Amino acid sequence: MLDNLTSRLTSALKTIRGQARISETNIQDALREVRLALLEADVALPVVKTFIAQVKERALGQEVMGSLTPGQALIGIVNDELVRLMGDKNDALNLAAVPPAIVLMAGLQGAGKTTTVGKLSKLLKETQKKKILVVSADVYRPAAIEQLKTLAEQVGVEFFPSSPDQKPLDIAAAALDHAKRHLFDVLMVDTAGRLAIDEAMMAEIKALHAFLNPIETLFVVDAMQGQDAVNTAKAFNETLPLTGVILTKMDGDSRGGAALSVRHITGKPIKFIGVGEKLTGLEPFHPDRLASRILGMGDVLSLIEDVQKGIDEKEAQAMAKKLKSGKGFDLEDFKAQMQQMKKMGGMTSLLEKMPGEIGQLAKGVQGAEAEKSMRRIEGIINAMTMEERRKPELLKASRKRRIATGSGVSVQEVNRLLKQFEQTQKMMKQFSSKGGMMKLMKGMKGMMPGM
Repeated sequence: MLDNLTSRLTSALKTIRGQARISETNIQDALREVRLALLEADVALPVVKTFIAQVKERALGQEVMGSLTPGQALIGIVNDELVRLMGDKNDALNLAAVPPAIVLMAGLQGAGKTTTVGKLSKLLKETQKKKILVVSADVYRPAAIEQLKTLAEQVGVEFFPSSPDQKPLDIAAAALDHAKRHLFDVLMVDTAGRLAIDEAMMAEIKALHAFLNPIETLFVVDAMQGQDAVNTAKAFNETLPLTGVILTKMDGDSRGGAALSVRHITGKPIKFIGVGEKLTGLEPFHPDRLASRILGMGDVLSLIEDVQKGIDEKEAQAMAKKLKSGKGFDLEDFKAQMQQMKKMGGMTSLLEKMPGEIGQLAKGVQGAEAEKSMRRIEGIINAMTMEERRKPELLKASRKRRIATGSGVSVQEVNRLLKQFEQTQKMMKQFSSKGGMMKLMKGMKGMMPGM
């Protein structure tokens, strides 16, 4: 996510190192590079001009205080201005209405609108314990109705049936009546997308909006469209009273122009960002966290939230108890760790939220390759007997050959897995030993800023 912008901005801000203070002369080159980095990232020209002017105004003549270098001081200013540009804080979903709170979803075809309805339903159900009804008013794409029905089953929310021979307004009226009679907290209405903005589409969604009077009207847009995404959001906002934007496919967008432009151009907040195809891949948008990631400082708060969501507390307590009792860490535990990591979005997702050099490792870890490697490891462990998983010391040459054949890999790959396991086992021993956490932290010293 945003790799190109991150690398360009960090190299641009290095040009001011070694100066005693920020001045008109030494800031000029740095800001020229920042401007080019933003334009390459497909950030709208008016946004770039405003941003550069504000950074320059704040930075010029600023004394470098304490132990800060001019480079660090400029990074601080750029960070603050990025946050301000994207909206200062997270704008949470407003559901303070007489139930059902109606959420109307709008957007062009292919932006991931229907999938986002499923993701948002799951998020609201799990984090706010809401009783949710979803309905599709997209009568032009029959697959959209079936897709939403499938998603509703997967996330465990109720689906209100509709069919292509109905009128969107009739579908909305019937769904609203059902939601009121059955005491639903939230009614989520998925509307028809088109390949481009047209009058018929706008008239239809305006009529739906007038009838439903939703508390939230969210525009779902593909972040990979860059400048086009911002222009589309602006056009929708001029004809429909949007309350917020959801940027999808942010994990595939290495440029980041839409994220930096949409708030400034439309005046509407980005409420969520979509990352990945999984139904867990929807995150509340925090401008301060994204600014930190753009400047290579990581996103530790989101990382902690991912870990909290992904960890099964019962399993974690059982693991802690096992380690404390001295029974040790076996291959069955190693496999469980892999499964927990998958729940948290995989290795790449975790790494790219880490600060400094650790975050840079994500660029070298290809998502598909990492997932494939994890599946291979699970396959090797599954080919072992329960006794072998609990006593890895039993794994001599003949057993390794049998496991390699059973899992369809080479003996070298089995050996590689066992080496990885031994390294993890040593780390777990440090956790369980007296003062182990301190030893582990000392070993990590210097890898993360401020430690």
